[in-house]
Amino acid sequence: MSTGGRSQGRRKAGMDTGDGCRGDQGATLHAVSSAVLAVTRHLSVHEVLQVIVRAAAQLLDARYAALGVPDDEGSFAEFVVEGVSDEEWERIGPLPRQHGMLAAMLHGATAKRLGDIRKEPEFEGWPVAHPVLKDFLGVPIRDGEDVLGIIFLANKRRPGGFTQDDEDLLSLFAAHAAIAITNARLYEHNRELTVVAERNRLARELHDAVAQKLFSLRLTARTASALAERDPVRTVRELEQVERLAAEALAELRAVIFELRPADLADGLVASLRKHVEVLDRAHETSVRISADEAVVLPEEHETVAFRITQEALYNALRHAGARSVEVRLGTEDARAVLEVADDGAGFDASDTEPQGGLGLASMRDRAYSIGGELTIDAAPGKGTTVRLEVPL
Repeated sequence: MSTGGRSQGRRKAGMDTGDGCRGDQGATLHAVSSAVLAVTRHLSVHEVLQVIVRAAAQLLDARYAALGVPDDEGSFAEFVVEGVSDEEWERIGPLPRQHGMLAAMLHGATAKRLGDIRKEPEFEGWPVAHPVLKDFLGVPIRDGEDVLGIIFLANKRRPGGFTQDDEDLLSLFAAHAAIAITNARLYEHNRELTVVAERNRLARELHDAVAQKLFSLRLTARTASALAERDPVRTVRELEQVERLAAEALAELRAVIFELRPADLADGLVASLRKHVEVLDRAHETSVRISADEAVVLPEEHETVAFRITQEALYNALRHAGARSVEVRLGTEDARAVLEVADDGAGFDASDTEPQGGLGLASMRDRAYSIGGELTIDAAPGKGTTVRLEVPL
């Protein structure tokens, strides 16, 4: 942004211009910082792209903004816009392909600033319903040599169009946006890996718990059949064993199926936790209780992570700890939401980062870290376990 007018005025008044320049730079850095923080609060790639576009438009005071993500075929895999309503976008038609100024930038991948895009040779193939564009600024979002996306701005609200200072500012913002996009992609990839790991764990549970019980059930039934005529008393005992094994297998299967069901957090974290605890309390001999502050509300992504960590901690307490009672506690402490799952079970050596048998501690810590939270484990052999999640409010 040019500060010539203000600086000249200060010189005429015999004032030092250094503080003014630093003030303008400070205001610019504050604007960039606010925009970057707005982007990095989000974790899903699509949300990050939307916030980048919105922040860029606000930062440069542009009427229209867009962000195109290139695909492997020389076109756009995704195209997010700001300043165009859903109805207008529907009238415009399908995503832009390999033509026009957008395609020129896609292949050139260099910054481009134009006083009037309509006068450029590349300005062609624009739909009739497309908004009228004039001044234009496009900047690539790079990660090394890779182009993650391109930010397009058009129609600066203030007269005069985009300046070199605007281009420098958007380039600075694009460098930070690249970090946010890369981080979001890594987070989604990690979440996909977590889903695969969870499916593998459940498959092992089905095999180790249910399949083995069904195998024992089959052998016991055969024994009862063989003894039916010559030893009726023992046959009765074997059939009682069949009944017990069938009930245990059914309980195990129900528990696994319950874990496969996606968490429904439509009613909020507290209500979902209460429902989950109630079901587990009915399904297991262990007493499962919850004490929660109804006022605790977290962002949707944070609530999902908190719920999954609670599920994992409860699973460990019920399947591995041999606990008689488990309590879930949710409240606030020093501007942080605090969620605890405490059991009176066998415990383990907390210095062991991943105890034998695998309790998913690393997965829980990764989930907590992904939302800026902190996970601690308080455990000792024979003294139970407390899993504690702290998340900034």
